Amino acid sequence: MNFQFAHYNYNVIDLDKSIRFYEEALGLKEIRRKEAEDGSFILVYLGDGATGFELELTWLRDWEKDHYNLGDNEIHLAFTVDNMEEAHKKHQEMGCICFENPAMGIYFINDPDGYWLEIVPAK
Repeated sequence: MNFQFAHYNYNVIDLDKSIRFYEEALGLKEIRRKEAEDGSFILVYLGDGATGFELELTWLRDWEKDHYNLGDNEIHLAFTVDNMEEAHKKHQEMGCICFENPAMGIYFINDPDGYWLEIVPAK
């Protein structure tokens, strides 16, 4: 038996805003989407064009709150980048850096729904 990663899910409030953020901040592109026949949900899968891993964004029509409870943001996705300085500058200009750890050489950005995304240099 062999298990492999397929995707990770984030629920989002504003699907279009989230898709734009992930494309601008991380270069992720929509690979496919699934829409419920009754309009109750939309699933959008984003990919990086290099790996098979996908980020699934889920929009729920009947979600009645204006945010999701993210706890302490200890759960996060991590992305490697080949040019840390350029990435940091871009994210600084976007105003989405939420935590930096210079001693470890990493930082975090947050998406429109408050999810934290770790940025680490490629080895």
